[in-house]
Amino acid sequence: KCIKDTVEVTEVVDTTLNRIDSGSLDLPSDYDVSIRLSDLPIHQEERLHLHKLPAVRRFAEIKNIDRVDFKNFKSRIGIVSAGKSWLDTKHALSLLGISEDEALRLGITTYKLGLVWPIEPSSLLSWATGLEKIIVVEEKRPLIESQVKEILFNVSQRPKVTGKMDENGHQQLNSHYALDPVTIALVLGDNIYRETKSEHIKKRLHFLKSMRESESNSSLQARTPYFCAGCPHNTSTRIPDGTRAYAGIGCHYMAQWMNRNTEGFTHMGGEGANWIGEGQFSKTKHVFQNIGDGTYNHSGLMSIRAAVASGVNITYKLLFNDAVAMTGGQGHDGQLDAITLIKELKAIGVERVIAVYDDKENLDLSKFKALVDVFPRDKLITVQKDLSQVSGVSALVYIQTCAAEKRRRRKIGALPMIDKKIFINPEVCEGCGDCGVKSNCVAILPKDTPLGTKREIDQSSCNKDFSCLEGFCPSFVSVEGTTIKKRTAKVQKLPSVPDPILPKINQTFNIVITGVGGTGVVTVGALLGMAARLEGKGVGVMEMAGLAQKGGAVHIHCRIAEKPEHITAVRLSYAEADALIGGELLVSAGNKTLSLLDRDRTKAVCASNEANSGEFALDRNFSLPKDDMRLALCAKIGEENLRFIDAMELTKSLLGDTIYTNVFLLGSAWQMGLVPLSMESILEAIRLNGRDIEGNLKAFDLGRSAVMDTQKPSTFLQSNEISSADFNEAESVVCDRKSRLTGYQNVQLANRYEKLVDKALNVDQAFGLAVAKGYYKLLAYKDEYEVARLHVENLASALSKEFNKGYKISFYFAPPLLNLKNKDGEIRKIRFGAWAFQMLRLLAFCKFLRGTIFDVFSYSKERAEERKLIKEYESDIESFISNLDKNTCKLMIDRAMIPLDIRGFGHVKTISIASASEKRKKIFRAIKDHSSFLRAAE
Repeated sequence: KCIKDTVEVTEVVDTTLNRIDSGSLDLPSDYDVSIRLSDLPIHQEERLHLHKLPAVRRFAEIKNIDRVDFKNFKSRIGIVSAGKSWLDTKHALSLLGISEDEALRLGITTYKLGLVWPIEPSSLLSWATGLEKIIVVEEKRPLIESQVKEILFNVSQRPKVTGKMDENGHQQLNSHYALDPVTIALVLGDNIYRETKSEHIKKRLHFLKSMRESESNSSLQARTPYFCAGCPHNTSTRIPDGTRAYAGIGCHYMAQWMNRNTEGFTHMGGEGANWIGEGQFSKTKHVFQNIGDGTYNHSGLMSIRAAVASGVNITYKLLFNDAVAMTGGQGHDGQLDAITLIKELKAIGVERVIAVYDDKENLDLSKFKALVDVFPRDKLITVQKDLSQVSGVSALVYIQTCAAEKRRRRKIGALPMIDKKIFINPEVCEGCGDCGVKSNCVAILPKDTPLGTKREIDQSSCNKDFSCLEGFCPSFVSVEGTTIKKRTAKVQKLPSVPDPILPKINQTFNIVITGVGGTGVVTVGALLGMAARLEGKGVGVMEMAGLAQKGGAVHIHCRIAEKPEHITAVRLSYAEADALIGGELLVSAGNKTLSLLDRDRTKAVCASNEANSGEFALDRNFSLPKDDMRLALCAKIGEENLRFIDAMELTKSLLGDTIYTNVFLLGSAWQMGLVPLSMESILEAIRLNGRDIEGNLKAFDLGRSAVMDTQKPSTFLQSNEISSADFNEAESVVCDRKSRLTGYQNVQLANRYEKLVDKALNVDQAFGLAVAKGYYKLLAYKDEYEVARLHVENLASALSKEFNKGYKISFYFAPPLLNLKNKDGEIRKIRFGAWAFQMLRLLAFCKFLRGTIFDVFSYSKERAEERKLIKEYESDIESFISNLDKNTCKLMIDRAMIPLDIRGFGHVKTISIASASEKRKKIFRAIKDHSSFLRAAE
């Protein structure tokens, strides 16, 4: 047959070999099949011997799809790779400083496979001739390595072939996870140095190893992903004290770092399988296993059936959140609903099934009660305690729609909006953090005030779960019948600024963009990519955003080149960044980012703000080390190469929304000469993006103006907010606290405060400042009169800043005279309507009764404890003033500041007082031990 092209070659060969294998061709046992390619333009007369090898290998030989680089008569070391690993290998060679000339000088040659299986042998054999060592770079199992060894097996003067193992049998390239250019560079560098003793390679290896070591030794923590605001898992992953749970695939995996005694995880469909084996040998009699409805529908049902068959004691906690939430909120295949799920569980033999629901879900409870017992979610812990006593497999189906999915549905009108918003009166708030402990919600943000860090609700991220109301605190109010005030842009016309000199592209220009998921940081990478394409440049953008939609860190690597072929790998490695656009301080100063920066190369513009971290929900004292993060960046690239801008505050105040922060920073970076693209192409990319074009264009221009030396950001922004920084000096603190105490009670109380503080200040300024803060905290304890006064005097003005007029408010109090308690023995709050405001007015007026025999509240145990703390503090401070020792002054200052740790109301405050008492005892023991030591020394 006349064959016209190589496609027909493979068709004919495959057909022929199939006929041979099937026996339809009558051939002798020692047959030799060949094809004459006389009519092919790509070859002259030649015979291609087949020997039953796959036709694709012969195709590879005809097309010559493998590629050889740097080969000459000096070549002694060969490197083989393919696909992604090949790009990483090229990047690794550049990290080692091995150019084409250097490779030829050192005797290094590379072989890029176009076909990884089966490898075409003739080209490989020709390339390997004369080599002494071959290093195979590939991910996962050694597919290429084993073939190379087989092909070279009978070759005389066969080169040594290494890959996953070196020539001594030690592992050099891992078979699990992914390989990165640095790991490959370290392996190649070690091999090349052993063969060549090159000083250049030795220096590069030392640099790469020192960078990796410094990366692993950094003290700055990484940003931790967290459940969304209002996520069902904030409640559903709670378990009774003394029990334990397993994690699995899904958002609930994150419970492992939330102090919820959840440990271990398994693959999708293996939930509970580990307990089937472990349970036979464990003293623990029962465990909980978290599993989502998406996982259940995929393969989790099989793992539950396996547990039923094994008879182990386990409770499956199935969250039915009505969406495959972790991957974007897709619907369930087969229209799975909670009723169907419960029926399936009962059908496969689960001993007992209970449903728990959020009362905000629109459920027909009669349908559920016909099948199982149903409880509201505030009974979750009690239900779990009961299920833990069930012998065999039990199940708790927790029904609450995914918070992110609710948000999406409300936006498109598929779910009705809830006309209710939560507000925290910052004057009443103690900053105790009980609302965060109860709700585990990241919509509760820190709020800096002159009296320390309080709490506030981020209305833009709140998903209407309202579990924060369970926090034992009277500062919460709900607002209905109104909308959030929209911030309007204050900047109408910005001053004109000169265009910068754009940076030159040397092979590639490398930009790192950092931020937090959900804030629009990915948009900046997309805008740069589009702008580069509009200019006809080559561009590669890589987005690394693990769990970013859960508030995790986002890193974007962007390489821009004059020609696309100049980009061999997109991922940046050590010291390769030319520019950093830092959208959030913690991510910008993290290990992964710092390792990419270089003092002699990198210039950066960073937002000075740090986004809220999930740890703040659980730790009331948690704060990010802002100064350390700034210092880390300055130390890495030099203060002269770095510009900090309060981008979030500027965009919030001037443009009305912090969503513009990242485009603002892009404008700042462009004006600083950190982006090698024209302004026209960037602005066109913003227009093509199609999202809020006018706002983003204005943000870009504002970012440009903000970095000009002649136009500082303060020119545009005049903030009236009072921060704690304004109250660092003792005089300011004393003046502020005296005014507050006069409003709290009377002038006599303020004078009592001033008298003790003045004594302390006369002895030592630092000690006096500590007393000024600590003493006020005890004197102004928030009893019923003070809570009422602060609501009456401050709530209306605070609400007017956040909401439009016409709202209706409700309060949430736990009146001690009613003494209402839940099953756990804690006093519970109840809702009071707007009429309660008149009651608060009366209480505020009656503050003159405080401490008198007519004060009905003063007889409670809590009030007696508060009065005792005041007397104890005054006694301690008077003693310190009389016997202040410079060697123990630090301990005395710590004692004076202890009241700042006493926060909260009711049982929360009681726990806080106990902790403070223990801290006081430790300080006094330390002072006593130190004094004894000094006397002995004398």
